[in-house]
Amino acid sequence: MSENLNDLRAFVVVAQTGSFTKAAGQMGVSQSALSHTIRQLENRVGIKLLHRTTRSVSPTQAGERLLKDIEPLISGIELKLGKLNEFRDSPRGVLRINSSEHVVNSLLWDKLAKFAADHPEVVLEITTDYAMVDIVKDRFDIGIRLGGDVDKDMIAVKVTPNLTMMLVASPGYLQQNGTPASPADLNSHRCLTMRLPRHENIMTWEFQDADKNQVNPVNYRPQSAMVVSHAHLLVKGAVHGLGLAWLPSTMAEEQILNGQLVSVLDDWAISYDGYYLYYPSRNSSPLFNLLVNALRLK
Repeated sequence: MSENLNDLRAFVVVAQTGSFTKAAGQMGVSQSALSHTIRQLENRVGIKLLHRTTRSVSPTQAGERLLKDIEPLISGIELKLGKLNEFRDSPRGVLRINSSEHVVNSLLWDKLAKFAADHPEVVLEITTDYAMVDIVKDRFDIGIRLGGDVDKDMIAVKVTPNLTMMLVASPGYLQQNGTPASPADLNSHRCLTMRLPRHENIMTWEFQDADKNQVNPVNYRPQSAMVVSHAHLLVKGAVHGLGLAWLPSTMAEEQILNGQLVSVLDDWAISYDGYYLYYPSRNSSPLFNLLVNALRLK
């Protein structure tokens, strides 16, 4: 028979103190309520557990046996529950994050590093890939993807500004091959492309119509001069003059400032909703909420 833990705890406290008055004060309940709880427990087990007199309370032989058996168990449970305060007062534990390499390296690393430094008892397990994983099935606490890629049944929190894509090339490449004036001109250029995991096709390049008259983006399927699986290789290839690369503007900021890369088709640049942290249901864990607040776009 599975007994109510509170009833068993009440029995232990009464037996230890030898007084309903003291036990009631310790537990923060009335004497009548405590007496009723003990009677219910005795009725359920079918055995008298306490001798009651006007001056004292003491365990029966059966009560002594029960006290001996459950007292260490009750104490152990209360100790374990007390240790949960560590998660509230000094957060600790493991948080598993799935995101793309670009987001972690270029957009959120400083925040993640600060969080890790501020909470040394927390282990951040960060997995970077470009596949849209099922974070529930694969046991991740949090996913981070572009807003348009997040399932509608997920709770989403924006963590980056909107994302602008740009087409870049090295000055040397443009000098040798010319500068495209529209996406149609790309047919005569070398294109550095990316193949996403679990996809057979090369990533399509998207542009916003230069006149901004079209609602839908202009899609361009590049002919690949080189195919990579990680965006940072697009930057390296473009810097080395191997062709044009279509990538997030934040990935090429440094190279554009130092003259290694030049952006082209700026009038055709498209922007997307920013990246969102997402998870399947509300989580009241203080540790989880700390990370959400640390990454949230201010």
